[in-house]
Amino acid sequence: MGRHFGNLIKVRHIITYTISPFEQRAFANYFSKGIPNTWRRFKGQVLRIVPPFVISYLIYTWATNEHEMSMRKNPAHYVNDK
Repeated sequence: MGRHFGNLIKVRHIITYTISPFEQRAFANYFSKGIPNTWRRFKGQVLRIVPPFVISYLIYTWATNEHEMSMRKNPAHYVNDK
């Protein structure tokens, strides 16, 4: 019923390219190029991303506080109650 994984059937008119697992390196240039590139990309995008989030957070906290204050009862309305 089919071949094993190492002996797959050849398909005509389809070209595939692979690299040997012995030739590729999993973490090539990770510390020398990967981390500095991540930091560069972070610095480039931080001024686009952070201000909307900060503004949204401030609006959310303001609205939550206003809602909590509006839900309180005014003690002046109940001064003459017995």
